[in-house]
Amino acid sequence: MGTRGRAGGGPGSRLRASRPGWGSPAGAGNLLRSPGTFLVSDSGPGGSPAPRELLAQPVRPRPGWRPPPGGPGPGAFAGRRGGGGSLSAVFLCRLAAGMAPTLQQAYRRRWWMACTAVLENLFFSAVLLGWGSLLIMLKEEGFYSSLCPANTTNATRDEQRKWLSCDRQEEMLNLGFTIGSFVLSATTLPLGILMDRFGPRPTRLVGSASFAASCTLMALASRDTRVLSPLIFLALSLNGFGGICLTFSSLTLPNMFGNLRSTFMALMIGSYASSAITFPGIKLIYDAGVSFVVIMFTWSGLACLIFLNCALNWPSEAFPAPEEVNYTKKIKLSGLALDHKVTGDRFYTHVTIVGQRLSQKAPSLEEGADVFISSQDVRGASGSPPEKSIPFRQSLCSPIFLWSLLTMGMTQLRVIFYMAAMNKMLEYLVTGGQEHETDILRKQAAETVGFYSSIFGAMQLLCLLTCPLIGYIMDWRIKDCVDAPSEGTALGDAREGAATKSARPRYRKIQKLTNAINAFTLTNFLLVGFGITCLINSLHLQFVTFVLHTMVRGFYHSACGSLYAAVFPSNHFGTLTGLQSLISAVFALLQQPLFMAMVGPLKGEPFWVNLGLLLFSLLGFLLPSYLFYYRARLQREYVAYWEGPKKVLGSSEVTA
Repeated sequence: MGTRGRAGGGPGSRLRASRPGWGSPAGAGNLLRSPGTFLVSDSGPGGSPAPRELLAQPVRPRPGWRPPPGGPGPGAFAGRRGGGGSLSAVFLCRLAAGMAPTLQQAYRRRWWMACTAVLENLFFSAVLLGWGSLLIMLKEEGFYSSLCPANTTNATRDEQRKWLSCDRQEEMLNLGFTIGSFVLSATTLPLGILMDRFGPRPTRLVGSASFAASCTLMALASRDTRVLSPLIFLALSLNGFGGICLTFSSLTLPNMFGNLRSTFMALMIGSYASSAITFPGIKLIYDAGVSFVVIMFTWSGLACLIFLNCALNWPSEAFPAPEEVNYTKKIKLSGLALDHKVTGDRFYTHVTIVGQRLSQKAPSLEEGADVFISSQDVRGASGSPPEKSIPFRQSLCSPIFLWSLLTMGMTQLRVIFYMAAMNKMLEYLVTGGQEHETDILRKQAAETVGFYSSIFGAMQLLCLLTCPLIGYIMDWRIKDCVDAPSEGTALGDAREGAATKSARPRYRKIQKLTNAINAFTLTNFLLVGFGITCLINSLHLQFVTFVLHTMVRGFYHSACGSLYAAVFPSNHFGTLTGLQSLISAVFALLQQPLFMAMVGPLKGEPFWVNLGLLLFSLLGFLLPSYLFYYRARLQREYVAYWEGPKKVLGSSEVTA
């Protein structure tokens, strides 16, 4: 049927007359036509889009045209009279598929997508990290208040607006936070696999739907907390899962900005880290008298707007990385060339390219070329491929990765435990651990905890500043470095050094290790300082504790990712990062028994738990210590490469 349409002066001839090349088999093969009815695909040769004015033109059959024997007759695709459902079904399918814009359309909307992604991350991603304010609202709404003996009366909800809290209630609610924060961190590895298979668009759609469902569940559960309190576990799990889906899908968006990718990446990570401010802001609205149900349903509706925004503006294909071949043609030119579907269009390949970009030097990037080489060419740009690839088991069992697991797990536990127990520790500072509190003291403690929780939430905006700061530390003097030496490059460096009498060259991998040592050392000192301030019973000192906590939370993830990119092969980057996040989430599960020990045997006193965590945090210095040893070993190897050819070159000049 397609051959018939392209022969002679059939409908395909009008296409060829309108635009050369559109009558080729690649273009005309997508035409379904019969007299008076037709359906034209919007794909032209090589998969590029057909002009819209061409699609709008009717295709009339030539005089004397007859359908082929056994082929469809007039109106076959329009359906019989009174039964035109076939064309309607096709139209609806194409309309649903057409909601996703092309990469060219997405590129024109990239500023809108970036601005909305930052706002969506800020108000919908890791909002669970503002647990202190949410805990107060859940307790006031009466979640698990039936566990408290003082609330087991026949009073109605209207008569008992203020629910009394107890340790058993806080333990159950803290268990919900533990599960939600575990989902928020542990799903990174399986989520990466899903994004590798389906891309960021469906992941973002599922994430926004999950977040909307979590808000709806919390609103419904608050209507009858005596019966529906267990729904809070499912709601918090969906909240964490939806938040991490939104975060992960937004990390591919900076590819649309070329040389500004690092800046927008820092904005995405910073908005994710600052999202802990959301629940403190919602608590202010709640304290103003707005119903918890109204707030949650409104928030759920806003999450539905994220779903709609993604459906209309996010393309089906992933954003190609600037290192990908024909990046300029794929994104910026009007004739979109989609025939080069190589690396960079899936999540794991994306993080692999990020690791490759950080760990190797691409000549086209250094020269500022418009068309970047592919990620496959990056590996072979410096010459012949390596003799043997490093197995994943070697990276997995390396001392650097094992020490990083200990450091990251310890830091994650320290950060998550403080978020979970902050309200209880502040309450202890006010009451002094008195067994029989008066109503006045109880009211004073509630007001103090609410005030400091709001201050802690507002300080989370500091992550927008600390994340770019740690990025600046990790990129310090990288532009002044050269690649690691080999036999050929070492001889060239030696010849240049002999000619200019300059100092020994600064190698990129050595500098990245130096920056990682500085970053982890600074982070560990901040973590130790944070632990010391937690031991001091002073309310005013807690402002310093809040600042240190925010800086540590903004530092350690970025430092770890840059370390993996500098040390490990690029094809191991995504898997190692996901595995590290999963193990850190397992470490963070220990905060639940620590919290139960603090409110149980220790009667609310946090000193001994904080002291143990402070001593445990000293183990974080083992990672920069080993990095110092590893850097010294690499320096000796590089000196051997550099000095050898230079001595040979010097002796040849003397004899000459």
